[in-house]
Amino acid sequence: MEDYAAKMLLKTDAALREYVTGHAQYREAAVLAALDELRRRGQTAPEEASLRPGLEAGAAEQAAREAALEAERQRAAPPVEATDEPSGPVLYSQTAIVLFSLLFTMIMGGILLSINLYRLGRKGAMLGLLLFILAYLVAGSLLMGPLLTALGISPVLGGLLFNIPAALLYALWVWPRYVGPISYRSRSILLPMLIYFVFAWGALKLITFLPQKERQKLEKMMQK
Repeated sequence: MEDYAAKMLLKTDAALREYVTGHAQYREAAVLAALDELRRRGQTAPEEASLRPGLEAGAAEQAAREAALEAERQRAAPPVEATDEPSGPVLYSQTAIVLFSLLFTMIMGGILLSINLYRLGRKGAMLGLLLFILAYLVAGSLLMGPLLTALGISPVLGGLLFNIPAALLYALWVWPRYVGPISYRSRSILLPMLIYFVFAWGALKLITFLPQKERQKLEKMMQK
């Protein structure tokens, strides 16, 4: 609604009197504001006592009509979609999957991708991915050990070389084929990281229970 009180502050006394004498051609709220401004200036209009009750009733009706029209416009307006907020399923991001595969193990990256496939209802693809992880681990355990020994590669570098092909497969084939360019909300990676570090800590503790000969063998492998 228009701020008639502020508008009347700028009017001359003669202009304010014109609102009162010609009240029939002005909005009731405007005439009331003119009367209030004249009273504030100490020039109360003689007609005020007779005009004010009708003007107040008319102003109230006008305000009610405007409020009803505004409410009707709000109901008729289509809902505004929040385009700034991401939408869709909650998934582990493609970047997170690749980083987990490279920095931790391809098993972790594959598990995160499998969870995504499960949430998208692609259970066949998830089963195929889990079978690939198992087959890749078996083949790697048979081939990587002799290869590392023959080439003199350290286990740390060997582990990275072992993870790279799987990470590329996840990012360049599995994700585009079974996830696709959909809109999704990124899922926090804090829980998978916590699970990995707890598992790694437990594995280190278990090593202490191995026979001394096996422990020494593992230590030599880690020092290469």
